Amino acid sequence: MVLSMDRWVGKVAIVTGASSGIGAAIAEQLVEHGLQVVGLARRKERIEQLAEKLIGEKGKLFAIKTDISKEEDILNAFKWIKENLGPVHILVNNAGIGVPKSLTDGDTEDWKKLFQVNVMGPCIATREAVRDMRANNVDGHIIHINSIAGNQILNIPNINVYSASKFALRALAETLRLELNNLKLKIKITNLSPGAVNTEIIPQEMRESEVFKKLIEEKQLMEGADIADSVIYVLSTPPHVQVKFLNICILINLIFITKNVAFYKNF
Repeated sequence: MVLSMDRWVGKVAIVTGASSGIGAAIAEQLVEHGLQVVGLARRKERIEQLAEKLIGEKGKLFAIKTDISKEEDILNAFKWIKENLGPVHILVNNAGIGVPKSLTDGDTEDWKKLFQVNVMGPCIATREAVRDMRANNVDGHIIHINSIAGNQILNIPNINVYSASKFALRALAETLRLELNNLKLKIKITNLSPGAVNTEIIPQEMRESEVFKKLIEEKQLMEGADIADSVIYVLSTPPHVQVKFLNICILINLIFITKNVAFYKNF
């Protein structure tokens, strides 16, 4: 299998939650590979700072202030992209939040906000991306940045409804794959599930703990760039190959990848 990013050069990619962590790392690598990347996040200024850093690379990074929990913001972002850059070829649904509180003591509004960001936001963005791809006859690619918490329930205190939202995201990815297959569209969908990653989603009190500091020191946590590498791998596969599920974790200080690959003829 020949891996290449050549067919994406000059094309438009959207990355949600692009202001830090995994999203910023993905946006940076896509720009380096020559794509026109639109970063969506509430902290627009952070994306603009990254865009300044990337001046001179093969591609370009654009920043749009977007609250992924608000449908109007997402629709306005897609409208701007359509009017200024053209058809969408890649969507990376990366934005996500956690609410560190137990289920028994949880807050209803917190639960609603988490599902709005982690589930409804990707649903809306995916719908708009597929509509745009179909209208422009684009064989695009949609990637959900999920979590191993979407594959199994982890015994972690105060994980709350986070796992439930990630299980939902995985189900949405497989549902979309079947829908696209029934419509005979060659739009790819990948559910990418990292293990523990050193990002801002980890609560500050946990980040300041000695246990966390030791994990960093011993390189037992992945960085955003590791996940971005996986995104590039998935996008580099030939048009007739689809990586449905990709799980990434640390194993003896190495990135360990398990994948479920489908060929179009087996959809």
